[in-house]
Formats: sequence, C-alpha cells, structure tokens
Amino acid sequence: MTILKIHNPFNAPVYHEEILSSTMEISRSLAAEGAAHGTVITADFQTTGRGRIRSRVWEAEEEKGLLFTIMLRYPDIQNIPAAVTLRTGLAVALAIEDFAPSLLGTVTVKWPNDIMIGSKKAVGILCEADGGNLHIGIGINVAQKDFSGVLKEKAGSIAAAAGRDIAPADRFLLLEKTLARLYTELETEKGKTWKSRLEKRLYKKGEQVAFIEGAADSGKKITGCLSGIGEGGELLIVPDGETQALSFITGELMTGYNNKNMLH
Repeated sequence: MTILKIHNPFNAPVYHEEILSSTMEISRSLAAEGAAHGTVITADFQTTGRGRIRSRVWEAEEEKGLLFTIMLRYPDIQNIPAAVTLRTGLAVALAIEDFAPSLLGTVTVKWPNDIMIGSKKAVGILCEADGGNLHIGIGINVAQKDFSGVLKEKAGSIAAAAGRDIAPADRFLLLEKTLARLYTELETEKGKTWKSRLEKRLYKKGEQVAFIEGAADSGKKITGCLSGIGEGGELLIVPDGETQALSFITGELMTGYNNKNMLH
C-alpha cells in the first residue's frame, strides 16, 4: 500500500491500494495491527464491496468512485457517537457540496445510510463496530455516468448531476474534503448540533412515505408522513390517520407512497 499525501485532520495515515477485496476488511486488519485513530484505507476498485444488507453489493467502475474506510478508536462501544451513520451522512453531503458547489441544495441524506443527489442514490455508508473500534465505509459515485440493470434508474453520481467530467485524481480532493467534514461532525463541538442541521436536508422530510419496518422482507408496511429524526437517529413517521409519530430504529424507507420498488 502507498500513503497518499493529503491532509487528514485526524492526524493519521491515508493508505491507498489500486485493487483489494474491500476497504472494510483491510481496515479491520489495520486495527488489529494497532493502527491509529483516524487511519484511512482507500482503493480504486473493490472485488467484494457490499452495503448495509449483505446481499447488496456496491458496484463502481475502477477509478470512477471514491471508496474508503476510516477507522476510529473509542474506549468501548458505548463511547461511539450517537447516530454515527447519519452524522457521517451529513458530513459527506456537505463535502459533496464543497467539492461541487453547483449541487448546493440538491444533496440530501436518506435514512439510514444513503446520500441522494436529486432523486438518485450517489453514496452508500456502512458503519460497523468491533468493540470500541468503529469502521466507517463510504462509497461515493464520483465520475461514473452510466449504470446498468436495475441501477440505471436508481443510481446517480456527482459527475452526472453536475453535468461535467471529473478526473480520477480529483477523487482525492473529495476525500480530503470529506475527512475535513467528518472531523468537524464527529470530533468537534459543532457536531453536537447535527440533528437540526441534518433535518434540514433529510430526504422526504414532511412528505408522504412508505416504510418497511425491520427486515426488508418483513411485510410490515407503514405509510405516513416522515416527520424527522429522533435524538438517537431513529426515523420518525406519523402513520396515516394518526397524530403522534412512531419511531423506528431498523427498516427500509421506500421512495414513495405507492412505489413497490425500494432503493438499494
């Protein structure tokens, strides 16, 4: 692995490899070897990248996506920041707007772990804890403009949304901006105001939605108004015909009231 010469406010190395299995797996290995808080591993291509649901893979053309994992160390699992996945989403959304100012106002956070640009998913986030070690895996569609199969209508990228080409090396400028925003959201006092700032860019907030509670195949469908986010990052929905919001910590947010096809 090589070390990228980019600024990491966590004051830890940023490693790069052209091709590897997954940055999440390497991050776990680095943690076991004693790597420092804030160590980053990034790759041009992953052979076994995956999403929050293990059956879902993360597809990205070589050198056209930003694929990385950052490893953060905490005394124990109870010390990991609350709602860390959503706070990471907020950081990534802000970094995308820093990188591509023309997208200001179009980047939203879709509960619990996606970033949307307009109506299309451009980012997936996967947070996994191993004791006090937190591994935050992030995949951003940067330069890819064409997607195949079912992804054609669902997936987007920064380049496609901004209407311009993005050079491979510019991914690392985006990485630098993302690390800066992550540091602010997870390591500084400003990060404590995450909830109000995230709700301003929460995907479908105030709109009618359909939601599958629990596992994607649970069949427990709820429809209602997405009212916001709880203090612990739970999704708040006011069911049809009700006045009080219900909170959910697991589930799948669908794209619309009558849409039977869930984003993934």
